[in-house]
Parts: sequence; C-alpha cells; structure tokens
Amino acid sequence: MARLPAPLPYAAQMAVFERFAAAQPQPLTELVYTNAFTLLVAVALSAQSTDAGVNRATGPLFARADTPAAMLAIGEAELTEAIRTLGLFRQKARNVIRLSEILIERYGGEVPSSRAALTSLPGVGRKTANVVLNCIWGLPAQAVDTHIFRVANRTQLAPGADVEAAERAIEDNVPAFAQTRAHHWLILHGRHICQARRPRCPDCLIADLCPYPEKTL
Repeated sequence: MARLPAPLPYAAQMAVFERFAAAQPQPLTELVYTNAFTLLVAVALSAQSTDAGVNRATGPLFARADTPAAMLAIGEAELTEAIRTLGLFRQKARNVIRLSEILIERYGGEVPSSRAALTSLPGVGRKTANVVLNCIWGLPAQAVDTHIFRVANRTQLAPGADVEAAERAIEDNVPAFAQTRAHHWLILHGRHICQARRPRCPDCLIADLCPYPEKTL
C-alpha cells in the first residue's frame, strides 16, 4: 500500500478554509428539506442517487409527509412509487417506513440527536447520521462521501486510506473555525470544481495551495 502524504501544514489549512469562507460564508447542503425528519429521509434516499434526483422525488413527497406519522399514513406501496426514479428505491422505501415506525416507537416521533441512535435506524449509516448532526444540530460531524474523500486526498487537506480515515483526518487537521462548515465546502468543491475525471483547476480558488500533480490547464 502506498504511503499517504502528510496533511497540508496548519498555515496552508487556514489559508484554504479562509478562502472557502470568503467565497461562501454559509454553505448549505443541496438537498431540500424542512426539518430533521425530511433531512434524514432525503440523505437516506441519496445513496446511489444525485441530490437533484432526490429533490425531484421528495418535493411532492414531503409536501404530504414531513413527519414519521404522515409517512406511515402514505404507506410503503405509495412511497415506493413516489421514489421509483431513485436507485434501490424498493429497499429505500422499506427502510423509510421502518425507520418511521422506530422513530414513533422509541423516540416519540422525533429524530434523535446522537450518532449511535441515528445509525441504529434502518438505512442510516455513519455518513447519513453525520449529515443530520451537522445540518440540524450544528455539530462538527464530517460526512465523508466520494467527493469529500477525493478532495481530501487530492488537496492533502486530510489524506486517508478510506472514508473513516479521511473523516478522522478532517477532524484532526481542519482548523476549528471551519469544522462545522468543512463538510459543505468540501463536497461542493468536489461536485463542481475538483471533479473526478477532469478537475476544473483553472477555476479553483485554492489551486496555488493544492499539491495535486495532475492539474488541468
């Protein structure tokens, strides 16, 4: 296994995130939601689907079902039809119905605010839990997806051999002022600038600080 490079030094980390903050002071998730429950469902539905695709499916859905009880009233069959444009829609529908039941049975219909409780729900992994913890409760939880993993390693902001290691590296190396917003800055940067096949290096606001050797011209 190739040895990972060291993270960018502190001064460079500060410069990177100061630029992100200046360009976009309050970055937000691209998923559309109205409360903790709709965010939880939206993130759970986003696996193997784009945020835009999830938003198209959940717009009409959340207008009718923005609580666990309302989701159960719709039922699995109708929910399945509502999200059939998304990948793995049948399994996702089963998970959403079951997690709605559990939220009512165990948590009084509210979304719990601990990672352990969230990840005990069907279809909710660590990444989904971290998104909810960050967006709803403002915790510095780092939800590392493929975009963030790519950016963290390319830029050497937080090198990691896997997503768990990258999550720890973000927590260890990103300056405190940026911790609650780092997830959004990195995922948006990965989606729109530091893309997988052809990164848009000429448009990158941190290109001069990034050590990635295969920059595009």
